[in-house]
Amino acid sequence: MKFIEPKNKNSTKVDWDISERVRAVVKYYAEYTEYSESEVVDTFLLNLLDDEQFLEWIASKRNNKRILKQLEIAEEELEELRIV
Repeated sequence: MKFIEPKNKNSTKVDWDISERVRAVVKYYAEYTEYSESEVVDTFLLNLLDDEQFLEWIASKRNNKRILKQLEIAEEELEELRIV
């Protein structure tokens, strides 16, 4: 038997302005996937961590230790991409 793992999301409410089109996309995608709208946005935005130029920018920051910790990126990940 597999037990349900807690999500352990340290979530914070945000106040962003988005277009009605984007709002509708999130709404219908959440309906399609049967996830909440928050889960859809959270999951999708984590894909930004696959952007090599973004990772290069992080690596170029002088004191990037805090950024790496907040984004849960290991320095080894940047080294694997030969960014550091």
